[in-house]
Amino acid sequence: MKEFASQKVSLGEKVGYSLGDAAANLVFQMMMIFQLKFYTDVFGLDGAMAGSILMIGSISAIIVDPTVGILSDHTNTRWGKFRPWVLWTAIPFCVFYMLAFYNPGIEEKSMVAVYATISYVLLMTVYSFNNIPYTSLGGVMTSDIRERTSITTIRFVVVTIAQFVVQGLTLPLVNHFSDGSTLQHGWSMTVALYALLAFAMFIITFKVTKERIQPPPTQDVNIREDIKDTVSDVSWNAMALLTFALFVTLAMWGSAMSFYFQYNVDQRSLYEFLTFFGLDIEQEEAYAVGFSAFNMMGAIVQFVGVVCLSRFLANKYGKKNTFMVCLSLTAFFTALFFIPSPTDVSLMFVLNFLKSMSYAPTVPLLWAMIGDVADHIEYENHRRATGFCFSGIVLALKLGLGFGGAFAGIIISMFGYVSGNVSAQDEMAMDGIRLVSSFLPALLLGIGVLALHFYPISKEYNENMQAELTARRRLIKQEEE
Repeated sequence: MKEFASQKVSLGEKVGYSLGDAAANLVFQMMMIFQLKFYTDVFGLDGAMAGSILMIGSISAIIVDPTVGILSDHTNTRWGKFRPWVLWTAIPFCVFYMLAFYNPGIEEKSMVAVYATISYVLLMTVYSFNNIPYTSLGGVMTSDIRERTSITTIRFVVVTIAQFVVQGLTLPLVNHFSDGSTLQHGWSMTVALYALLAFAMFIITFKVTKERIQPPPTQDVNIREDIKDTVSDVSWNAMALLTFALFVTLAMWGSAMSFYFQYNVDQRSLYEFLTFFGLDIEQEEAYAVGFSAFNMMGAIVQFVGVVCLSRFLANKYGKKNTFMVCLSLTAFFTALFFIPSPTDVSLMFVLNFLKSMSYAPTVPLLWAMIGDVADHIEYENHRRATGFCFSGIVLALKLGLGFGGAFAGIIISMFGYVSGNVSAQDEMAMDGIRLVSSFLPALLLGIGVLALHFYPISKEYNENMQAELTARRRLIKQEEE
């Protein structure tokens, strides 16, 4: 019984684990929101070329991610299976992060594109070697349903703070570090600051976490069985499709909104909106401050929603039902971003409030549900392959991230977007920007809702499954003694 009592996780360990995802989000949020715009406006690449680079980086994960999952499942050290990878990858992750937002002096656009592709693929590769073991670690810290939901809730409270920092402070920091220097210098200094913070947080995560769930001791090493059990599981397939659709949406909308605020929003109206709330700024600062304020408000609302709603709704109605309803509302409010006129800034902020509050309860649930999927595979097959299970979901995430950014870049390029940080875009380009900021991401969220219909792990099913798995583990422990 002592083993099962140890499934409780201290608050310090939960926070320490959460810092690892905060570190990853100092990178992930930059890729999701600013990478495409950085390529077009700082590197000067065409939108379609910039989007293609993001797609190539994601496609490379098709080979890398399953490999990382298999390697981490078969890693055995005194620190566990997954924790060591967080330590081993901390330095290369931060180095490749800085290289992805740095031009070493290349001027020819074709060579800039080659450099951008190589540096982005390297960043995505080391992201896999870090984040797949990290997310897998969350699935083996405890088997307690409520503790698992608590861990993911705290994790995404901390992540929301990192999101707040990146989305709210990046452009002001870039402008600050660019003062008297180049825009490239501003980006390099900002990213270097984030990289140092990320490194410290990865070390803390490694230090304070503990792996409590192990594969059944009689389980033999059989990669083919691990793959078959995982890809044939209906819950895993549902979550993979949901994750892909969700992160295509997040990347598309996140990338598009920076263009939306710079070119679609009337800068005079934005300036007046900001000064009405007491912000002392110049009109030329309206885009940077306004977009940061828009993102910061969304992060704050999401923070409140995660803290106040996610755990309560999940415990009362189940993760699946909560996710379906909240994601449907998110899709609805996202589609409405096509409606505001360029001068209707207040409506944009209201829609962002409603969208962020609707989406907030789903944020911690995704990874908690994937932990349940790893349990479901063990429940059905008497084998556990946590790393491979999570690697497939992270692959879906990265494909979504790449394809979402690529779709945004390609679509705005097809509509005539002119790269290079120009002062204005024509009306056709504006239609493309509004499209990838509203109807297209809303449609993709609808695919995620559809995927959830096929997810079989209801609240009652999960409780019965965990009781059965606990009984099995207790029996194995008794037999060993």
